[in-house]
Amino acid sequence: MASTNSKKNVSAAEKAELIREYADDMKAERIEVIDVSSKTAMMEYLVVCSGTSDTHINAIGDKVSDRLRDVGVKPIRNNAGANAGGWIYYDYGDVVFHVMLEEKRQFYDLETLWKMTPPNPTIVE
Repeated sequence: MASTNSKKNVSAAEKAELIREYADDMKAERIEVIDVSSKTAMMEYLVVCSGTSDTHINAIGDKVSDRLRDVGVKPIRNNAGANAGGWIYYDYGDVVFHVMLEEKRQFYDLETLWKMTPPNPTIVE
């Protein structure tokens, strides 16, 4: 018997946009969606945002994760709930979502790292 909860097949681009939208709903700051599909085979999009406290970053991550589960999307791994030290992530396979305190974000500067990484010529589309 087929399940009455049908899973919608969500593309990486749709998933990244949903993450951006849900994080914005939680008042995340400086939300960036970066297409890294030409740079790595590990993921297609990186979504990075900031929260104002550990409580805020956990709330952002929890809400995004809950809302994505509602459309049938679950993370492969995450460090939510752990003592993450101002930085949590959710790995959805083709999209990785980072929520960071601003000082961590500035220190690690993932956006510049990925934007400056040249395209990988061995990646086949």
